[in-house]
Amino acid sequence: MPEYKLQMRLDEYLPLRDVVFNTLRQAILTGELKPGERLMELHLAHDLGVSRTPIREAIRMLELEGLVTMIPRKGAEVSRISGQDISDVLEVRGSLDMLAVQLACERITEDEIKELKEAAEAFKRAVQTGDPTAVAQADVNFHDRIISATKNKRLMQMVNNLAERVYRYRLEYIKDTENHGNLIREHEKILNCIVNRDAGRAKEEIYKHVKNQEKAIISQLNEV
Repeated sequence: MPEYKLQMRLDEYLPLRDVVFNTLRQAILTGELKPGERLMELHLAHDLGVSRTPIREAIRMLELEGLVTMIPRKGAEVSRISGQDISDVLEVRGSLDMLAVQLACERITEDEIKELKEAAEAFKRAVQTGDPTAVAQADVNFHDRIISATKNKRLMQMVNNLAERVYRYRLEYIKDTENHGNLIREHEKILNCIVNRDAGRAKEEIYKHVKNQEKAIISQLNEV
């Protein structure tokens, strides 16, 4: 019997189906459940201490999000990461990031610059831990500081809607420690552009930042 070892957080305000859905979704996005891994209803129900009904309903919801694929005669598995999906998602995120750094250069306050610098330093410290999840979260925090500095609530909402899907790919990129030095250097370049309020250069650097991740992840996929 597979041992998923998932931790389910009960929420008295949510139906059990939604709690199971959130648990499985988070496990997929963070890589705890890996691309191509089978999702066995009976074993998941045993592991989470629930019946098969909320498991089945949660899997259907995950399929609608594209995080789970139903394979004929085999059942459900975690959707594999494809090069096209990576390109599509990062193309959208890259455009949003370019707008974000342009607006940040125009609107960021001195206090927010200080917070952005602190986020860049926190990223360096996270890299030293060697923990991919910590590095990925520190990377998210750095970019969140930029998005916040735009003062554009609609842009923030759009980025947040895409953030978790991007996180899945970002984690794959960060797992390769050879990329950590590049990330630190790219963050420093983006930071310096924003501090100097050089919007044109900032857009160039954030574009390179996203494209480098896309190329690296697709290269990793091709090697598998």
